[in-house]
Amino acid sequence: MVFKALADPTRRFLLDCLRVDNGQTLGELCERVAMTRQSATQHLAVLEAANLVSTVRRGREKLHYLNPVPLEDIRERWIDTFEHSRLNTLSDIKRQAEAHMTTKPTYKYVTYIESSPEAVWQAITDADTSASYWGHSNVSDWNVGSSWEHRRIDGSGIADIVGTVIESEPPHRLVTTWAASDGSGDTSSQVTFTIEPFGAIVRLTVMHENLVDEGEYNDISQGWPAVLSNLKSLLETGHVLPDTPWEMPSN
Repeated sequence: MVFKALADPTRRFLLDCLRVDNGQTLGELCERVAMTRQSATQHLAVLEAANLVSTVRRGREKLHYLNPVPLEDIRERWIDTFEHSRLNTLSDIKRQAEAHMTTKPTYKYVTYIESSPEAVWQAITDADTSASYWGHSNVSDWNVGSSWEHRRIDGSGIADIVGTVIESEPPHRLVTTWAASDGSGDTSSQVTFTIEPFGAIVRLTVMHENLVDEGEYNDISQGWPAVLSNLKSLLETGHVLPDTPWEMPSN
């Protein structure tokens, strides 16, 4: 039963999610695997049947926890009979090679703004304010799990970037996924806004992770400084910078 449960890559990914962040709800796991609740429920049922996942009720929610005991039993029966040192060496080589192959660029930008955390949060999340300095409106209710759109302000209503709100802790932290609305990107990247008091001013940190390649990193590294400098100017002076290139890559 354990080997059957582990044979499916989606179920292995669900276990990885619980290993990183144990005690997740069905909704939280659905967001991570991008599948319907029905499909995720079926996979979790197989994992529960194999005793790889245990559950605990919290009100109306059911929290899922990784149970490593069956895996430990497998290790004792099948792995301990081999030489640990050689297996560990091979595992280390494999992990290092995979990490080198799958590492994607991350862009980070930090700016200091003479403003309040509440005003910076409002400037990022308010549709009209973001339109004034970004050239696009950021539209969402900004609740965790909700969708968000980066809409053009030309009246077309077209959203060039879409995503999901992963974390929302106003006025200090906002995490969203980013993807091209036409599906042209290979994967979704992730943007984290961290807004911190810094004495009498605010430190704003933007982290853009899971970029496709160095080419996208170079595009991002030109777009974010322009947008954030415009945001800083608006909050500190009441007007945006002249002739600022607002366009951001779509992923």
